[in-house]
Amino acid sequence: MYIPTARFSLWADFIERTFLDEGFKKLVAQGIINGATSNPAIFKNAILTSSAYKEQLSTLTHLSPKEKYEAVAIFDIQKAADILRPLYDVGDDGYVSIEVDPFLCDDTQATVQEGIRLFETIDRPNVMIKIPATPAGYGAMESLASRGIPVNATLVFSCEQAQQCANAFINASKNSEPVDAVISVFVSRIDRAIDEQLQSEGVESGLMGIMNAAEIYSQVEAQHVPKCRVLFASTGVKGDSLRASYYIDELLATNSINTAPIATIDAYIMGGDKTIKLPLSSEKIALHKQHVKEAGINMDHVIEAQIDEGLEAFKSAFNEILTALE
Repeated sequence: MYIPTARFSLWADFIERTFLDEGFKKLVAQGIINGATSNPAIFKNAILTSSAYKEQLSTLTHLSPKEKYEAVAIFDIQKAADILRPLYDVGDDGYVSIEVDPFLCDDTQATVQEGIRLFETIDRPNVMIKIPATPAGYGAMESLASRGIPVNATLVFSCEQAQQCANAFINASKNSEPVDAVISVFVSRIDRAIDEQLQSEGVESGLMGIMNAAEIYSQVEAQHVPKCRVLFASTGVKGDSLRASYYIDELLATNSINTAPIATIDAYIMGGDKTIKLPLSSEKIALHKQHVKEAGINMDHVIEAQIDEGLEAFKSAFNEILTALE
């Protein structure tokens, strides 16, 4: 863990084959990262832009586009899992996540079946199956966790979603041995959606994502969900209005994980703030939420839109991969 005394971990929100053989190994060896996450958008950029995949893809011409994608993605996930395995073996996280087909987000049973198939095919204990926090996803999370499969609940933007994820893991632990799980709270997308309007109304920008994530963190921590931690995701900074390590600095919390792009991790290592910042007081959170409301922003609508847009972005990226691999 990056800060063992706080049980705070840094994970790399990036997977690409050449990077796994070079920079990733170095970051793990230096004790900077102890886990990794992936999603369809990350794999899209890797598979469609890196020459490292051409040789393997040339041997897969007899497969369907989805089979080609899975063969390539599984190879990378296995490679990452093997690099991280020594950490996993000593209880220092060591997980890598792979997401189920985002087009299954409204089908519980199909998500469960794919999650089981991916976990068994990858055949590594330190793999988390990533499931979007949708009504169908909650049942899939509980089902996979009850089978002993680690789960990454993703695309969480609201306290309601986080509560449903926590309930799924609590219910699973009642019937079986608890497994490691994370609830991935997306942060910066909220600020990018509303900051321009906040600035025009004279309200401090770059803060609602932090407040929202802090509120979810406190809610999850208060429940003591067995073997479950909050993971802060979408923590890269776009543009120059915020310092590069802002979303790591301001969300530093005990018993948490921050998964970030490599440039963001580099910025944090070079000059980030190592002071524990969470929890924030409910009064402070409520005050800023009131300012946002007075600026004419309905956060329920913003969050609903972000959930929909997040799912659509993953579906679009997945579809682009499949089209390119036809």
